[in-house]
Amino acid sequence: MNKIKILGIVGSLRKDSYNHFALKAAQELLPDGAVLNLIELHGIPVFKQDDEMTMPAAVLEFKRQILAADAILFATPEYNYSVSGVLKNAIDWASRPYGESAWTGKPAAVMGASTGSFGTARAQCHLRQILVTLDMPTLNQPEVMIGNAAQCFGPGGRLTDEPTRQSIQTLLETLVQLAESSPAKSKTG
Repeated sequence: MNKIKILGIVGSLRKDSYNHFALKAAQELLPDGAVLNLIELHGIPVFKQDDEMTMPAAVLEFKRQILAADAILFATPEYNYSVSGVLKNAIDWASRPYGESAWTGKPAAVMGASTGSFGTARAQCHLRQILVTLDMPTLNQPEVMIGNAAQCFGPGGRLTDEPTRQSIQTLLETLVQLAESSPAKSKTG
């Protein structure tokens, strides 16, 4: 049986991003039969529609990885009550040109970490709105909002908060189930 291929998208460019650490934790918590590859958004230029017919190499590689995945796991920070500009920019690139979106039909899950107490709740809400227009079936539960992230991660970025680890594990199990039943799975696997 082929493993479910999940692409974890780090929505932050920060060197010691808690969202990157959360995705690293997710790699440790995967159910059997799944693999999680991470992609960072470094090198993706600012979207300019004039360039969508001759996409930069970094964007083509990003789209290739999305298309090769069975499911997507977004880890988003929260900036000014929304997703980061870099994440929105990458989403826009991969949805273009019109009619050639790499996102269509890809099962998705959302999580996020923040030093604030709300744990990216508002950013996740905005990201879910974006995923609706991209026609991505997205998990509603469990919600993984890692608030006060500095207290949840230990040395080297290891996620030490056990309830959060359990929530991520449940999220991954549910995402794998969604991916296994998705019509998009037959296109990649």
